[in-house]
Amino acid sequence: MHFTIVSRVYQPERSGYAIIGQARTHKTVSMFKKHSFLILLAVIFLALSAVFYFVHYLIFKDAHHIFIYMLGDLAFLPLEVLLVVIVIERILANNEKQEKLQKLNMVVGAFFSQVGNQLLVELIDSFENHEEISRALNVSGKWARDDFHKAAEIIGSLKIKPNARKIDFDRLNVFLEGTRGFLLELLANPGLLENDKFTDALWAVTHLDEELAARPSFADLPESDIEHLGGDIVRAYGRLTSEWLEYVEHLKGKYPYLFSLVVRTHPFQEKPSAVVR
Repeated sequence: MHFTIVSRVYQPERSGYAIIGQARTHKTVSMFKKHSFLILLAVIFLALSAVFYFVHYLIFKDAHHIFIYMLGDLAFLPLEVLLVVIVIERILANNEKQEKLQKLNMVVGAFFSQVGNQLLVELIDSFENHEEISRALNVSGKWARDDFHKAAEIIGSLKIKPNARKIDFDRLNVFLEGTRGFLLELLANPGLLENDKFTDALWAVTHLDEELAARPSFADLPESDIEHLGGDIVRAYGRLTSEWLEYVEHLKGKYPYLFSLVVRTHPFQEKPSAVVR
């Protein structure tokens, strides 16, 4: 009779340290795989450098000369990093940022052409101090940078006084409903992250649209609700005027012909007209 003895080997459970160590090892291996090309390239360049130094020594038999130039190259390396990585990279990053802002200004222009300008026209007469607002924003062809900055300061500190009873909510609701798809497309544009102020203006207008769309009727609204809608209008209008000023200043510097049209047609003058007189 044969007996087979099976020995049971005791294997303790792996400790937390072993699991963490294995995870770190796996992470290190993944990192090396990810950057394997760069590591290989660095090794090749170091090997080539060593070969050339060795050939130099074989030909001239002058280790002193080799180490002098090697030390000089190493001394210049921080300065080279400063010039290439910091200065040149900053210049390229700034140029890229300017290009993004230029494209964003095209989006801002499309917004005012389709939505913003009409809202400025529709709502200006619903404010009790609309004459004060118009005086501050009455841009002319003679305006310089200081004039724009002064107007921005006035608008930033000016308290807009709405008179919601003068607003045709039905008409405003129909207009914003027609622009809803366009506004949502703008909000989906990732480039808008570069301009927080314009994004805030879009959100304010979108919120006003949602508030109006949520009401089945504007007849017999209580005074508290009318006051609430007036606050939404003030928020949207304040952000719109601020962004409009920056956009018009941009047009004056970059696109004088577009600036000329804005000067003739903006709603903050007594008799806006596109006709050149």
